[in-house]
Amino acid sequence: MEQGKQGIMVASETQNPLHQFQARFKELETGFKLWLSKQSLAVEAAVVTTTSAAQGAAIGAFMGTITADAPSAFPTPPPNASLNPQAMASLKQAQALAGGPFVQARNFAVMTGVNAGISCVLKRLRGKEDVQSSMAAAFGSGAMFSLVSGMGGPNQAANAVTSGLFFALVQGGLFQVGQKFSQPPVEDVHYAKTRHMLNNLGLLSYEKNFKKGLLTDNTLPLLTDSALRDVRIPPGPRLLILDHIQRDLDPKEKRGSRN
Repeated sequence: MEQGKQGIMVASETQNPLHQFQARFKELETGFKLWLSKQSLAVEAAVVTTTSAAQGAAIGAFMGTITADAPSAFPTPPPNASLNPQAMASLKQAQALAGGPFVQARNFAVMTGVNAGISCVLKRLRGKEDVQSSMAAAFGSGAMFSLVSGMGGPNQAANAVTSGLFFALVQGGLFQVGQKFSQPPVEDVHYAKTRHMLNNLGLLSYEKNFKKGLLTDNTLPLLTDSALRDVRIPPGPRLLILDHIQRDLDPKEKRGSRN
């Protein structure tokens, strides 16, 4: 009966159009990446930049549609209006950030395309993707975003550098945080044999007891019932651990063991 239910579930998942579409999309994505990795640097950079720019343009156009009424909050001043350069620069920055679908599509296309293109080139040249490459790509995208969006104000070059540095610092911080959380925890080498033994015995939950009592790998031949009792390991697991040590430790290690 259970086997029949499992068969029906597998068949339903296989016939599910959504699952089929996801599998097909994953297959096409893998094939595209494989093809792209075999191309020259120029071709790969051009394709990556173009596709990323298209994705950014779509996101920007969507955001511009949502904020289509925002430019009315920042009306263009009359031609004869006298505004100081700093006020005019601030007004242009606000208009650039609150532009319509076309403006936002252009801004996001430049920002994402430049970032992806620089990252692609640096990854191919350096053979790795690290925080330096990430910050360099963010600097380029920030500088180009500042120039294209009109946020530069009267001194576009200086503001482009400032925007690039800001983007680089933010991207570098996000990269470091992502690396920290994505890396697996470092295994404590002082408890490698202990962890292996407990895992084989099905007692891995008592690893914390060993660490709390500082019962490292070097103390395994010296373990006694009282020592295991001191770290609050129940009688059953204590017997299994002591029996394992007596049977499986090397003869040289057994010489120093205590009963």
